[in-house]
Amino acid sequence: MQRKSAKEVRKHFAQLLDAAENGTATIVTHWGRPIAVLVPIAAYNLVGRQPSLLPLAGTGRGLWTRNSTKAIRKLRDEWERG
Repeated sequence: MQRKSAKEVRKHFAQLLDAAENGTATIVTHWGRPIAVLVPIAAYNLVGRQPSLLPLAGTGRGLWTRNSTKAIRKLRDEWERG
């Protein structure tokens, strides 16, 4: 992974696209602070999308035990202690 300023990215955008096509990601900085990343599309596809929830479709019955209110209260209490 390489780091380039926004000014450098503007000057060398075609080369950075070639680098991305060849698997190299580039962090774009502005005044030294990272603001964006130019990544190969394969890397984006791996982390950029949430898997579908359709395979999990169902009623959810039994997920929270018999008393969902009690289970949720217990989880809230645990979170607040956290």
